[in-house]
Amino acid sequence: MASTDPIADCLTRIRNSFMAGHESLSVPYSGIKEELIRILKEEGYISSFKTDENGPFKELSILLKYNRDRDPAIKKLQRVSRPGRRIYVGKDSIPVVLGGLGVNILSTSKGLMTGKKARKMSIGGEILCEIY
Repeated sequence: MASTDPIADCLTRIRNSFMAGHESLSVPYSGIKEELIRILKEEGYISSFKTDENGPFKELSILLKYNRDRDPAIKKLQRVSRPGRRIYVGKDSIPVVLGGLGVNILSTSKGLMTGKKARKMSIGGEILCEIY
């Protein structure tokens, strides 16, 4: 069955893999998911990722990140804007996640970026998710 919200499906797969203690996972490829995962890597929430074209479909292989005590690098990974309820913010009302310790990812006219970068560039957009 195809997911009606592929971004939420990707975030859920990552969350479930962390809870199960897996080292890695694969998600079906899409450009927006690749950008989302690239931001997670830049922000230090996952170790690495790569695009696999081994089978009939492209996939993103993600290597998860844990600390020395095997605690996941991500404590919370939550979808904010959903297909049934889109959440848009202007440049002046981008929320700060966990007092600046967390990250929110926005879809803007300039592509996917963190809330911090969007504030710096003075553009708003749709809040896709928040992570800490």
